[in-house]
Amino acid sequence: MEVSPDIHVESSRIQKQIEDYLGMGPGNLLFEYRQLDNLVRLDLITVNPRHHQSFLFRYEEGYDKLDALRKMLTYVQRLRDTESSYTIQWRARGDKELQTSYFRAHNAYEALDKLYYGRDLNTITVFSVVLNPSS
Repeated sequence: MEVSPDIHVESSRIQKQIEDYLGMGPGNLLFEYRQLDNLVRLDLITVNPRHHQSFLFRYEEGYDKLDALRKMLTYVQRLRDTESSYTIQWRARGDKELQTSYFRAHNAYEALDKLYYGRDLNTITVFSVVLNPSS
């Protein structure tokens, strides 16, 4: 009789691989799941420890939680280099300090969507969006 893997153990193992690959510790990456019709959407969110803001890193959809996690692992290991790198300079409402954040995206609009993920558009002022040269 074949024993099926424990979904929680497997999820934890894959999440740890993603954290290790990105060089981010627990608490700096959030894995949020939601049901969309017949799919599960995984939003991978980064939390910057310096300015304590969160941003969307990437989302993936799968037929279940493990499928979405496996797709995310594939993305961080192999596919993210297919997207362009953007630098966005911004300031949160009420702050005096200008912040700089980096995003991988297909275009500037997608990079801005990642910056504004989960927040009111009026809470951040964007000063520049720059496409970084590819190496």
